[in-house]
Amino acid sequence: MLYVAYALFGASIYILAYQFFKMGQAQKAALTGSHGAVSESLILKLSLPIVRTYILPSVKSLQIDHARKQIQKKIMCAGMSDDITPDEYFSLKILLACLLPLVAVIYNLTLDLTNPFLLILIFAPMGWAFPNLWLKNLITKRKTDIRLAIPFVVDLMSLCTEAGLDFMAAIDRVVQKARPSPLIEELRQVLRELKVGATRAQALRNMSDRVEMPEVSSLVAVLVTADQMGASISEVLKQQSEQIRVDRFIKAEKEGAKASQKVLLPTIVFIVPAVFIVVLGPIAARLIVQIFSGGINLGGGFL
Repeated sequence: MLYVAYALFGASIYILAYQFFKMGQAQKAALTGSHGAVSESLILKLSLPIVRTYILPSVKSLQIDHARKQIQKKIMCAGMSDDITPDEYFSLKILLACLLPLVAVIYNLTLDLTNPFLLILIFAPMGWAFPNLWLKNLITKRKTDIRLAIPFVVDLMSLCTEAGLDFMAAIDRVVQKARPSPLIEELRQVLRELKVGATRAQALRNMSDRVEMPEVSSLVAVLVTADQMGASISEVLKQQSEQIRVDRFIKAEKEGAKASQKVLLPTIVFIVPAVFIVVLGPIAARLIVQIFSGGINLGGGFL
């Protein structure tokens, strides 16, 4: 029971920290209509000043360029480039890896339940892993929002190009009129890069690299090819919109098929035994009563 109590304690700390992150993200989304940045997160607001003052100078001197590049990609995919740098992210991991065991040890000193060294071994990896789980959750949510918004945004761009606007003017009009979403933020970033001198193809490829989604990569590749070949952008956008919807429908069918298979095991383990208990339980109870009361009645005779 002691280990169960500590497991529940660790889970409660994780849930509390996650809710602090999520609360700040939801507050900023409600104020700005955006689904991206999370700089209003309570834990980030409390921890980043400590991180930047005490831990960041030491982390900057570490030779971890390859890890920095990997984390930078994840930060870009999560839409957090303006909120946190790779070095600050590593510093945050170090802070949580030290802070979470410290909280657990202080809690243990008040109750004197177990060896503090054991708590350090358990909670230090949990604190180190928490930012990874948080960042992964942000990336998953952002990709889901982009996947849902792609067909609608592509349809709007197709209508704008059919109305006589060129492709970049169509993107600008969609950015102004469409509902805020991570995809709209990415298109706005494309327009910013064009204004500072990037080519159309390079700006679109940069968006594809930031998002890292097959749907966006396919769309960008087709648009760049059509632009280079001089093909009709509106027709390309129409075909891509239809293809994206077909792919999404096929994926939904696959997920539905997987769901039926996933339900099979709980059905066999939990529901089928319950059905057998309901159906055969009274018969088994009657047989047990007859056995202990003197035998089983079989057509006037007893065994």
